[in-house]
Amino acid sequence: MNQEEFKRLTKEEISRRIREGVKAIIEQVLEEEMTEPLAAGYRERTPSRRGERNGHYTRDLITPAGKIAQLRVPRDREGTFLTEVFERYKRMTGEVEEAVLEMYLQGVSTRKVAAFTEGLSRVRIGKDAVSRVAQRLEEALSAWRGRPLELAYPYLYLDAAYFKVNWGGRVVDLALLVAVGVNEKGYRGHGRSPYILLLAVEPAGGERKEAWRNLLKGLVERGLRGVRLVISDDHPSIRQAAMAELPGASWQRCVVRFMGNVLAHVPQSERGVVAEELQEVFVARRRGTAESLAREFVERYRDRYRRAVEVFAQGLGEALVYLDFPSGHQKRIKSTNVLERLFRAQPTGLVFR
Repeated sequence: MNQEEFKRLTKEEISRRIREGVKAIIEQVLEEEMTEPLAAGYRERTPSRRGERNGHYTRDLITPAGKIAQLRVPRDREGTFLTEVFERYKRMTGEVEEAVLEMYLQGVSTRKVAAFTEGLSRVRIGKDAVSRVAQRLEEALSAWRGRPLELAYPYLYLDAAYFKVNWGGRVVDLALLVAVGVNEKGYRGHGRSPYILLLAVEPAGGERKEAWRNLLKGLVERGLRGVRLVISDDHPSIRQAAMAELPGASWQRCVVRFMGNVLAHVPQSERGVVAEELQEVFVARRRGTAESLAREFVERYRDRYRRAVEVFAQGLGEALVYLDFPSGHQKRIKSTNVLERLFRAQPTGLVFR
């Protein structure tokens, strides 16, 4: 499986979550709309009732997150029920998806649900109905977050992305912790098989070290097993959490960021040449070759760029761990580049904020 397939799979996973949220919202709003012309809720008997429900029909809906299939639309026995939800949705396209994504990151609240249900329907959606929409969303998101992990994942990528979000009326920086797992067939599989999965996406609250430990604890409780290698940046909180919660797993320092750390101590005018020689170390497929090239690098630059060489020597062992794993996997497990691409590739064309 190449990196483009990896990116597509993870994007599809996020997009599927968004589609399910949008479907839940629209279907619930439609059910609430049906209440007005009938003057009665589902299975409610009232003296003022003006008609009967008559099941549902289904239709598809195209969204920025992909097609929602088999969306259920209620109908009445007389065939008089009309809705403006779909026309209003077209005018709001992007806003609903962004709201679902934001709630997924920050948690579902009736205030947020009320804000966009008002725009979707000409019928005033009452507090009880808004609560039902929020509950359905919360159930869908909780089911995904708590789904059992039935396979072994030898490779686990951990990273954090930072976004501007509206939190409690203030725009703040949100750290989004992400875990992606590769199962035993992940880098031998082909096509769209679920070998590489987005396992967890959690906003970080409070102490970052505890946030990473809680994320990994949650994964273990859901059945995460068989982790042989954790790939991340040189982040003390991630390393400490992995050591505590995944005993026996090795840790791979992201080679790309490691090289960036070394080059930060080289003059801009010389970085191109030095980067090429650094790259030679990390394209070697045998540890002996890589270590030999590393010694040559140290000898060549220890007097000219002392601090760069110190950083290189101190972190080299952690950056070469990937060489202990199958050669066919090494290119993909030596950095977190696949996650970097995921962060840059917004799944629906929306902006996190």
